[in-house]
Amino acid sequence: MKERLLIGLDVGTTAIRLAAGKVSVGQDRRLSLNIVGGAEVASQGVSKGSVSSIEDTVSAISSCLEQAERVIGEPLVEAAVGIGGTYITSQDARGVIGVSRTDGDIRAEDVARAIEAAKTFVNPANQEILHVLPRSFSIDGQSGIKDPVGMQGIRLEVDALIVQGLSSHVRNFTRAVFRTGLDITELVYAPLASGEAITTARQRELGVCVVTIGGATTGVSVYENGELLRAVTIPIGADHITNDLAIGLRVSLETAEKIKRVHGTAFAESVPKRSGVFDLIDYGGDTSEEVSFRLVADIIEARVEEMFEKVVIELRKIDREGLLPSGIVLTGGGAKLPGMIEVGKKIMRLPCSHGVCHISSSLPEMIQDSAFSTSLGLVQWQFEHERRAADGVPMYGNVKSVASKGGELLGKIGNPLKKIFKSFIP
Repeated sequence: MKERLLIGLDVGTTAIRLAAGKVSVGQDRRLSLNIVGGAEVASQGVSKGSVSSIEDTVSAISSCLEQAERVIGEPLVEAAVGIGGTYITSQDARGVIGVSRTDGDIRAEDVARAIEAAKTFVNPANQEILHVLPRSFSIDGQSGIKDPVGMQGIRLEVDALIVQGLSSHVRNFTRAVFRTGLDITELVYAPLASGEAITTARQRELGVCVVTIGGATTGVSVYENGELLRAVTIPIGADHITNDLAIGLRVSLETAEKIKRVHGTAFAESVPKRSGVFDLIDYGGDTSEEVSFRLVADIIEARVEEMFEKVVIELRKIDREGLLPSGIVLTGGGAKLPGMIEVGKKIMRLPCSHGVCHISSSLPEMIQDSAFSTSLGLVQWQFEHERRAADGVPMYGNVKSVASKGGELLGKIGNPLKKIFKSFIP
């Protein structure tokens, strides 16, 4: 079998990142995945996770694709694309159907009908459904069933979490991607992709919260018993730290970003109060002025504490504050700031660690870079689809995207849009 290329595209506020992996079949006929390349360019035309300028976004994505094609040595035709932003929400839903067969045998098509019934609970006209994530099933009142196929009953119910996005947000996002000539195989909520890449099945079973810190937003995904309990986006990110430094030190954003990268730490207690000073002019400041390292740390810590307090509020809404055995896993480009682990432990009162992707690769530096966790997770997401399909595992189980090619989202808006938008491409 020829090796197949899987592409994950993460369109963020500050950067656009792409990861590429190849699927091959071993002698035991089992599928394996190997990451073979990636690319990263500065983002344009994206604000707080949403497209603010179609032309700028198309230009930035095209630049990333060109860079990736030179690295990989193959043309890129299609990709799974991560979508985020505050316009993506999640909501609980319940679907109820009667079993179709007279003998009461429950088949895969019954499960599909139950999931379809759950959509009718939360599908307003201005929202597009990205994922329907079944948590558990009930048969004639017997609850807690993971896979009802093969069982018998009259009434089948499903408890699910539906992830949906504002229609205009989704359509503008997909339009920008299609105009580059790239097909979308799946549209995936970005924090879910990160969670797939950096957590293990054991962590998701015990209970874990994945905090994906981006430039303008922070994604929060909470798992327990192997299922997603909550997915939400907080409108605070690493760029807010830069803004605070620019205001507090009275310098430009460029200077503030340099200071953050060189001297920044989120844990002020690690910096002695008499730790010394540096001159702003050495980092692009307009005038010579000495600033203490401790002041920089205090400014950063205040914003990071606010960010983590927002995470605690989300955990409190689902009664999981301080109750996740696998703790908090930090990822995203903003998580690379020193001191994040210490502040996370202090504010959230849970074990806290940096996420590491568990994917085979000849590029260890890319795997270990938390900024690539979403794009790597998108590759892993597609691989899990192919592996389960090869093993004959129903797709409504652990792999829970209905945004696959020919699925609900692309079937409903993507394919028609693709034909329209591509007609405008020279």
